[in-house]
Amino acid sequence: MLEWNSIDTVLFDMDGTVLDLHFDNHFWEDLVPARYAERHGLEKAEAQVLLRKRYEKVKGTLDWYCLDFWSESLAMDIAGMKEEVRHKIAVRPFALEFLQQLRNSGRAALLVTNAHPDSLNLKMRQTGIAEHFDHTVSSHTVRSHAAGTQPQRLAKENVGFWHALRQQHPFDPQRTLLIDDSLPVLRRAAAEGIRHLLAIRQPDSQRAPLHPEEFMQLDDFTQIMPGLQPCGSGPVRD
Repeated sequence: MLEWNSIDTVLFDMDGTVLDLHFDNHFWEDLVPARYAERHGLEKAEAQVLLRKRYEKVKGTLDWYCLDFWSESLAMDIAGMKEEVRHKIAVRPFALEFLQQLRNSGRAALLVTNAHPDSLNLKMRQTGIAEHFDHTVSSHTVRSHAAGTQPQRLAKENVGFWHALRQQHPFDPQRTLLIDDSLPVLRRAAAEGIRHLLAIRQPDSQRAPLHPEEFMQLDDFTQIMPGLQPCGSGPVRD
């Protein structure tokens, strides 16, 4: 059970946490390779192998999440293709009920995603869930201002991201809960002082569970809704 009396702010990942990761897995592993194969006269399996190699080269950087990067790199209308299959975007079970309980309790709820702003906007339009958050933040809009360096854009798993996020959206890391499906992101958040961490056990509803028991795991939000108490000290808001 979470120590709700020690939590003022809840940070949510989007894909695989609030939304079913099946949309993204289908898009990048099935649709994009199929269209790439058509364009280049390949078998889909060949295209999948080629694209996985290209994905791996930029994994863990903002380029991996950047629609502009992939549109230019693959010479494909990635944003337009996402619009074509937006009907596959789905909210994870009980996510909305949990978000409503958080709002009723007086806590701050922020959506913090590595998704490109265009992808974030598409998913907010399709699901209508933006109203449940105090802020929706794409990491593409967060800048690190480390002393002696040029401002940098960072992915959530990169060193300094969570410190940079606090400069734009202040929160107390010792009184903050992060819910995410990415182990690298959770590890980075822990290293930068976020105290309460939950991993999503099955981000894609149509695939097997992923995570070892490194972090406390969450199957669905009903597991942490019971006992959700009003926020005693009040959330830290902008």
